[in-house]
Amino acid sequence: MLKVAVIGLGNIGNTHAPVYQADPLANFVAVCDIIKEKADKAAERYGVRAYYSVEDLLKNEELDAVSVCSAGVENGGDHYEPIMQCLEAGLNVLGEKPISNDIVKARAMVKKAEEKGVYFGTNLNHRFVPPAAKAKQWITEGKLGHLLLMNMTMWIGNPNETSPWFHMRALHPHSFDIMRFMCGDIKRVHAFMNHAPGRICWSNAQINVEFTNGVVGHLTGSYDTNPSHNLERCEVMGTEGRLVLDNLYEELTFYPRRSNELTVIRNSIMGGLSGFGATFTNRIHRWLEQIHAEVPPEELEASAREGLAVQEVIEAAIRSHESGKAEEVPLMV
Repeated sequence: MLKVAVIGLGNIGNTHAPVYQADPLANFVAVCDIIKEKADKAAERYGVRAYYSVEDLLKNEELDAVSVCSAGVENGGDHYEPIMQCLEAGLNVLGEKPISNDIVKARAMVKKAEEKGVYFGTNLNHRFVPPAAKAKQWITEGKLGHLLLMNMTMWIGNPNETSPWFHMRALHPHSFDIMRFMCGDIKRVHAFMNHAPGRICWSNAQINVEFTNGVVGHLTGSYDTNPSHNLERCEVMGTEGRLVLDNLYEELTFYPRRSNELTVIRNSIMGGLSGFGATFTNRIHRWLEQIHAEVPPEELEASAREGLAVQEVIEAAIRSHESGKAEEVPLMV
């Protein structure tokens, strides 16, 4: 078993922690938070040791891996320091999304992990559901034919007003990760955004996307919708048909071009995902599996390099909104 700790015990840290506690591949031994009350409360809840600095955690525990669930500005502002400390110590790190709200720091973290030869993943948990895997399989097998178009919708109700770019940087790592997971690297974006009345956050976005393989697509994103309604919709079209994945995992449908017989896969009430929380369980278990299997670090699913790739797309979209022009996305090298 891998000896694991969780750093940052807010809502997300307290989502990671019980997953590790229940996973047979993990030995969950410690929690760490700079707010003593949070660390102590979590330590008591999970029956593990509490630490109040990453330095003390690393000094006193022989760990194999950590989840870094700190938050900060735009939900990524506090990731850099604890992740760099853990990478420097040679630990495998699963970082929350966004990898960072600062693209320079995001690049530095990925570079450090590759220098140290450790596993560095990003919690892009939306792709870790069976319907998404099936959709990817259909694409890979050519069921859709030559890919042509992609549309993505991601919208929730979030009143948070921490910065003008909070919506883009905190939510859409998931959106662009699903888009890249299905259709590959993104080379160019053209973004349009607006505020809902009274907001400082650019809370609505329409972003045109060009993939390196020639697929053209679109993202609709919002922080101004009813959270009880549909959260996420992914549509991919090719010369032989179209797939639609509704509400993350609820229903996957294939619409063949030359037939009226649809293929519909619904989330089963017996053995399907129990809810959104199960995406964390699936993602963290896969993270542990791949470390145990000693896969090459470059084959890690939802790696930090992929987390960086989606932040590069987001930063290009921000530049596009500011410039009014289509903007190139830097190539990952």
